[in-house]
Amino acid sequence: MQTKTKSEASRLRVHGGTDTLGKPAYDFSTNSNALGPCPEVLTQIRLSDCASYPDPEYHHLRNALATWHQVSPQRILFAASASEFIFRISMLVGQSTFSSASSSARSTQLASLQKTVWVPPHSYGDYVLAGRAAGLAIVDDFHNADLIWTCEPGSPLGQNQVGLAQMIEILADCSSEVQIVLDCAYQALRLSGSPSLNSQQRDTCWQLFTPNKALGLTGIRGAYVIAPIQAQHWQQQLEQMAASWPLGTHAVTMLHAWTLPSVQDWLRESLTTLRDWKQRQIALCVDLGWKVEPSDTNFFCVTPSKTIQEYRTDFLHVMRAQGVKLRHAGSFGLDPCFRMRVLSPPMQDAFYRAVKQYSPDF
Repeated sequence: MQTKTKSEASRLRVHGGTDTLGKPAYDFSTNSNALGPCPEVLTQIRLSDCASYPDPEYHHLRNALATWHQVSPQRILFAASASEFIFRISMLVGQSTFSSASSSARSTQLASLQKTVWVPPHSYGDYVLAGRAAGLAIVDDFHNADLIWTCEPGSPLGQNQVGLAQMIEILADCSSEVQIVLDCAYQALRLSGSPSLNSQQRDTCWQLFTPNKALGLTGIRGAYVIAPIQAQHWQQQLEQMAASWPLGTHAVTMLHAWTLPSVQDWLRESLTTLRDWKQRQIALCVDLGWKVEPSDTNFFCVTPSKTIQEYRTDFLHVMRAQGVKLRHAGSFGLDPCFRMRVLSPPMQDAFYRAVKQYSPDF
């Protein structure tokens, strides 16, 4: 599998899902749970009180999440979305780049003052975009980073991050105030394998949760974070940087419902179905002659034929015209690949027919 480095990969805002043509009929381009939306959560959202402000401190929600995760409520903080938190913590890490020098000295001292960020080789583009917006230098060696991004299982490959536990152990022995963020976006969509980190290792990270994907409710934005133990000063600064009411009523309802046993039961049942659907979808891709990369999640990467790779843009446009949307993985540094989420058998068949019908043209 050919790859590009982080600096070589495109870092424009590239996303799956709805586009200028509207909502795709057969949308393989996102990572959302194809069995969603969760009916119980959707009902609660529709019944939520949108005529009133939420509690600005979110006491009830904070306590519910803390109880569910078995952590202190003081360790819970909220964000308008995962992307909003990604930019907020990047800005906080980068603040000292500009606050440590006078205006006249900034230009000459910038190089020595500049904070740094490390991101996994194939990862969400906002990690880099936020770092650049915050004035952070992107480094290839995590030992030299002030901010470190991890995601497990990660996107686009849906795999564990190689060497993550060892990285955390090495950083635990350092006296520096490096900030480690563990993006847990796909933790709840794991279909196989097990996490690399134990609870003690996770407690050294900012754990970022976005349940909307697992619930099939990506149109509802809202996230929460479990702060590392003994990170009160950093947490206070992050909360001071947040806007008032980062969560609206719909997000509050979704996040609170996330803690309900009945909702978690629905999720577990959906994962069982997704495992079966995934094997069927992989078999269709193999029949097309596409190489399938290993994955532990409800999404995986495929490498199509050389001809399709050569005419990739035209191929994707033709597929999109038939209602089939795939996610080119070039922005992740995997230029030959598409990322595909697992969909239902009828949608898989529509994809298979479209490729079979139109691939001779390529």
